[in-house]
Amino acid sequence: MQVNALDLRKGVLVDYQGRICTVIHWNIWKSDRRSRVQMRVKDLLTGRVSEITAQGDDRYDVLDNETIDLEHSYREGTDEVFYSPDGEEYRCAAVGVEEQLKWKCERYKGLLIDGKLLTVQLPPSVVATVVDTAPVMKGSGQTGTKDAVLDNGVKIRVGMIVSVGDKVRIDPESLEYKERVT
Repeated sequence: MQVNALDLRKGVLVDYQGRICTVIHWNIWKSDRRSRVQMRVKDLLTGRVSEITAQGDDRYDVLDNETIDLEHSYREGTDEVFYSPDGEEYRCAAVGVEEQLKWKCERYKGLLIDGKLLTVQLPPSVVATVVDTAPVMKGSGQTGTKDAVLDNGVKIRVGMIVSVGDKVRIDPESLEYKERVT
């Protein structure tokens, strides 16, 4: 199905120059005569990100897809192996899911096109353990943030009341600290 660039949104799968890509950023620029759309698309097979500036009436092929719950099992060669709750095995190129597998999740959303697993998506929030941060300062309360390193090596900003060993809930896409989990 073809749609105008103005109708695309973040997370939509498109065929861009023969590659299967997902829109990771989408913004409209309005000018006197025409609207322009600035997009960033990520190739799901190679992980390559491309910048696109399109006219509002440019047409893109939107791909039909299906999402299923998956659990990561193991890595075999250049493939990551996932299983669905009913025991069906799905394989995906490790390059396409490296960033998502940094975050340890019980369940991932698998993205299937024609029955083939292309990538997995993270839940809106994940829980991780803080392994390095500055000590808690007395009287600092809830205001302010400080740097912290999580158990997967990702650096984020957390609240002043967080200490080493605490579990925190964060948004894996924006790396935004949500709350401390008890």
